[in-house]
Amino acid sequence: MTAILHRLESMMASGLLGQLIRFGISGGIATAVYAIVYSPLAKYEITTPSIANLVGYFFAMITGYFLHSRWSFRGHGERGNVAKTGGRFFAVSLVSLGLNSLFVWVLTEDSMLNGAWWWPLIPILFVTPLVTFALNRIWVFG
Repeated sequence: MTAILHRLESMMASGLLGQLIRFGISGGIATAVYAIVYSPLAKYEITTPSIANLVGYFFAMITGYFLHSRWSFRGHGERGNVAKTGGRFFAVSLVSLGLNSLFVWVLTEDSMLNGAWWWPLIPILFVTPLVTFALNRIWVFG
């Protein structure tokens, strides 16, 4: 128990806990934007789940950059070079898009699993954010 409290104390002192909370809120908003765009496109078969994923991700990426650069990682690292942070954020977004696309491809009718349109939302909500938090904190806004 003491080790856990010590670790939390260390996270608070480094600003990590605040960043993680802000990242979770910002990421939740960006993910909600993704789901709001993706869901009707995929559910009503306006397009394939893979194309719906790309469209939803585009809107979520723009939302995420503004929220994360201005709020999630405020006071962490340098913000002087927008081209650098923007380029790196875009690269991390491509990693994230790759993960999400993999989840969509493996779990929906685009694959042998032939799952429901909503199945990919589960790993998209719980796996992708952890990966992108680490990359954003260390590399993009570090």
